[in-house]
Amino acid sequence: MTGGEEREERRNDPGDDGETPADPLEAAGVDPVVPESATDAAGEAFADDAEVREFLREVADDVRGDSSESKQLSAVLYRVSDLYDPDESTSPEEIYLNVRHIMRIKEQGGIER
Repeated sequence: MTGGEEREERRNDPGDDGETPADPLEAAGVDPVVPESATDAAGEAFADDAEVREFLREVADDVRGDSSESKQLSAVLYRVSDLYDPDESTSPEEIYLNVRHIMRIKEQGGIER
């Protein structure tokens, strides 16, 4: 079979509607809902730990660069450091859901306006 025939066969595949690929979690058969064990852990308080908070923020500063990926990683590290800050109100579940949302937007090529 030639390359052109293979492309034509894939194009005519009834499962391929030409749309963007399905959500990777759905395609892998993974339930995107946060498991109860994680939400139970999310209810646990994180102790105020200035040393951990500062370490995470230093790493976030170090990895931040010009690329969007390094900026995203830096932002995630800052959000995680908020878990150890008594003045911030966040949970591991909120961080996970926020990061998942950002990754889906990035996969789509940005926010459609």
